[in-house]
Amino acid sequence: MKSSPEPIFIAHLFNQIEYMLIGLLRSLKTEDWEKPTIAGKWNVKDVTAHLLDTQLRKLSIVRDGFVAEIPVIKSNADLIAFINRLNHEGVMMYRRLSPELLIRIIEISSKEFAEFHQSLDPFAKAAFAVSWAGEETSQNWFDTAREYTERWLHQQHIRLAVNKPGIMTKELYYPVLDTFMRALPYHYRNIKAEDGKMIQLNITGNCGGSWYLYRDKNKWHLIKNPSGEKITDISIPGEITWRIFTKGIDRQSAENIIGINGDKKIGLHILNMLTIVG
Repeated sequence: MKSSPEPIFIAHLFNQIEYMLIGLLRSLKTEDWEKPTIAGKWNVKDVTAHLLDTQLRKLSIVRDGFVAEIPVIKSNADLIAFINRLNHEGVMMYRRLSPELLIRIIEISSKEFAEFHQSLDPFAKAAFAVSWAGEETSQNWFDTAREYTERWLHQQHIRLAVNKPGIMTKELYYPVLDTFMRALPYHYRNIKAEDGKMIQLNITGNCGGSWYLYRDKNKWHLIKNPSGEKITDISIPGEITWRIFTKGIDRQSAENIIGINGDKKIGLHILNMLTIVG
């Protein structure tokens, strides 16, 4: 079997990404907090409240072992409904706080959040599986990487809303892309092809790279290096990739931007991939 990509170790990046978040929030003007974002109906303050809520929830449940509610989850739809409800309740609660208090609490929670993830055994079983990659159990390194993508994503929402430079550096953005790509085998699981075929996905720009799906034994596998007969070659501009996989752009606009060589149906299927829950 072809070799798979290595695990993603990015717990050390939390300190940097959170430091940038605090600086961003401190720079906001009064009117900036009410500006709309591309994160659904949430404005800047809502997104900030969500960032605080998810940190505190994770620390309470996983680090401290305090579980306030045990839901009955029988399907992915149940999971999505539960997460959406928790997110809504958290935003409604914390958006009541003043911006000054929000920032001060996030300063504390961000430090503890970073320390917690850095303390974990990356290969131990995570408390939560990365469901959007089709996993029923995950190792800590993957759950930590998923958490990092959430922190990066929502900070990016705020930056876009208030016209601040995005976090588009190789060090901080490439790990987001690499984590997202771990969903490719699950996303393409129902797309049929003969064994030995390959799909190549290219994210263009300084922060991007290439990822490869290889068909073997009637399954798609993410592999490190190209192998087999390429049937589709997809190219997506790096500056828009994060929006495609997180409901941040409409499908028609995305379709007009990406490039596909080869089987177009297989290529366009990439636009259905989601790397968030909800």
